[in-house]
Amino acid sequence: MQHALRAFTPDNAKALKATVGTFPKSNLYADLGELLTTLGIGEAVVTILSENGAPTPVAWTRLRPPSSLMAQLAPAQQQAMVAASPLQAEYGTTVDRDSAYEMLLAKVAPAPEVAPEPAAPTPRQEPERPDVAIAGGALAIVLGSSLFKSFARSAASAAGREITRDLSGTAPRRRATRRRR
Repeated sequence: MQHALRAFTPDNAKALKATVGTFPKSNLYADLGELLTTLGIGEAVVTILSENGAPTPVAWTRLRPPSSLMAQLAPAQQQAMVAASPLQAEYGTTVDRDSAYEMLLAKVAPAPEVAPEPAAPTPRQEPERPDVAIAGGALAIVLGSSLFKSFARSAASAAGREITRDLSGTAPRRRATRRRR
């Protein structure tokens, strides 16, 4: 399909001649170049492929304007179209499944804590010493800090890298080249 082409410059004339050369010859139109330059609004020159795959002769045609709307549908009209859809029976019911994030969050979430009743120490149980509780609290703070976590990740990464190098045999070669220097 080719809409109107205009040839105002020598380059345009060359492009028009190249375009005309790509269309199959037609007995209906003596000068396809002149036809292409005189096409009006809504007109085009069309060729299609026949059943055996060969292009048909060129034909001038008027194009029908689209019957679509380039604006947003009114909400009532959209709802009416959705309700009339044959897919409404299968896909019209809203299903709110748990997402992967929600499933993982449920696995990680701590179990609801039940507050135990304060029990009196039995003779076999030693009361908790304040200095041990303070040391345990300080240790929990240190282990929970982002600095410690970063250090632990670094150390684990370096250890894993060295183990991998030892298993793959790359570590001895590097060490050997260092010794030669």
